[in-house]
Amino acid sequence: MSKHPLTENIYDKLVNDEDARACDSIPDGACKEVPGNFLKTLITLFLTKLGDALVNPKITLPWLLQSLGAPMWMLGWLVPIRESGSMLPQLAIASAVRRMEVRKWMWVLGSVIQAVCIALIALAAFTLEGVFAGWSILALLVVFSLSRGLSSVSSKDVLGKTIPKHRRGILNGWAESGAGLITLVVAVLLISGLIFVQGDGGDTALYAFGFAGAALLWLVAAVIYATISEQPGDTEGGRNGLLEAFSRVTLLKTDMHFRHFLIARSMMLCSALSAPFVVVLAQQEMDAMISLLALFMAASGLASLVSGPFWGRFADVSSRLVMIRAGMMAAMVGVLVFVIAMFATDWLSQIWLLPLLYFVLSIAHQGVRLGRKTYVVNMAEGNKRTDYVSVGNTLIGVVLLLMGFVSSLEPLIGISGVICVLSGMGFVGSWMATRLPEVEKI
Repeated sequence: MSKHPLTENIYDKLVNDEDARACDSIPDGACKEVPGNFLKTLITLFLTKLGDALVNPKITLPWLLQSLGAPMWMLGWLVPIRESGSMLPQLAIASAVRRMEVRKWMWVLGSVIQAVCIALIALAAFTLEGVFAGWSILALLVVFSLSRGLSSVSSKDVLGKTIPKHRRGILNGWAESGAGLITLVVAVLLISGLIFVQGDGGDTALYAFGFAGAALLWLVAAVIYATISEQPGDTEGGRNGLLEAFSRVTLLKTDMHFRHFLIARSMMLCSALSAPFVVVLAQQEMDAMISLLALFMAASGLASLVSGPFWGRFADVSSRLVMIRAGMMAAMVGVLVFVIAMFATDWLSQIWLLPLLYFVLSIAHQGVRLGRKTYVVNMAEGNKRTDYVSVGNTLIGVVLLLMGFVSSLEPLIGISGVICVLSGMGFVGSWMATRLPEVEKI
């Protein structure tokens, strides 16, 4: 095992298992490095998730564009660019990753590019205004999102090579919990800013400094991730570039297990897509802006803090059951919001109700994310894992863009109706997940 007793001690306490040093499904040479790799991966996940909290496309980025006087239509592109841009090119990225024996360097490259993009966004906030600021930030967000694709494909493969199968869920769980704590801190600071800062809270300099701090976090994460001990892996399938990459799409036809997983995952996007509609519904019912968003931000952070380790340990037992139960929970929250909006509208004006439901929805979303991330890593080995991640994320990127059209139903069925439609998707996804085999069994 690791030659550092302190590292081993911290690892044993975090894993909290009598068989904490058991190595399964990873190369024998990687076994002794598990404690150190576990902690290094945990720290980098924590740092990047903190960066994500500071550069939030649903909160801080819209506020920044508004404070700079960018056109309102640009706000609608923030989330699609941020989420889909990192997924759509992953088929091509995976082809390059497969040609690398040591794949952590692809993650490092992606993290450095993200840091540069965020630093340039901070510079744009200081020096530009209006439409020029908006276009600059959107362009940088595109590059930022694409660079996340580099990290996404490589990170799951490195995780599969360095961390035993029954330790991957708890690793993600602790990272989510730490990110939740930081999100709570950011929310408290935001609320404190409203108390001590005059005006609407849209201080451009404050956001710019926050973005600069986020850029530093990604740089530090890159340095730490570079020290992970990764054994050289297979390089088969790394030929013919983009054409070879797109040939992997045949997995959707030939691999029924993978196809069912992707259908379930697509339907469970409801846990993420419902969240902004709950926030918008609250904004319509209550005369509050930044303070209300801070309250939702705190609810999200608290949900990650309390649920991350639970979902992580549960996922190490059965990531399939985590997806089923978390998906059902998200769907039921949406149905409850719809029923209240239809038959008890006055309740929506209670300042505690929608943030409380958002808290439960956030717990469910954490379960869906941890469940599907653990499942896809555990369902395959070697290059096949890279193929699953790249094909799956590319398809989900397309689905995310298509799901944007669901919001066009709002004039016809209202916000609560859209939430109900998304909840129906969640029920379907949970049912599809019951058809999946267990992957945690050795």
